Amino acid sequence: MANDGDERIVPPDLVYIYFIRATSERVWDALTQSAFTSKFFFGRTVESDWKQGSPWKMLLPDGGLDVFGEVLISDRPRKLQLTWDMEWGDEPDPPKAAIITYDIEPAGDAVKLTMTQHTTSAIPRKYLKAGAQGWAIILSSLKSLLETGEPLIVKMEPPK
Repeated sequence: MANDGDERIVPPDLVYIYFIRATSERVWDALTQSAFTSKFFFGRTVESDWKQGSPWKMLLPDGGLDVFGEVLISDRPRKLQLTWDMEWGDEPDPPKAAIITYDIEPAGDAVKLTMTQHTTSAIPRKYLKAGAQGWAIILSSLKSLLETGEPLIVKMEPPK
């Protein structure tokens, strides 16, 4: 019997909104500099010149490639949009790259960060659940890091 987590669906957009006591520039830097991402994004580092049309990649703590794509929009410090792709291993019909958009807007003493994940192809349901939980942890940890100087440490189970 097939695992329910293997059922493939085209997910709705995931949208997360966080208000962060920081400047727009600091939020931008946190999203684009490894000095920050290594603290709030499960130890991962990022590489790119962050110019429109440029490649970008995210590396695991051991240096292995995790995620990669192209910078679609780079409007520092207001908007960053990326294709988000990964190696799917032995997945026979790998999904197309998702599009991740970070909108950064001043909001009084804070910044409103809206992160949207748009996916156009069907993916196994287990990855949708893991991704939704992962983004919530990552963005919560980003907020904590920028506001307190300390990221949140949350353990996450692998997708089933």
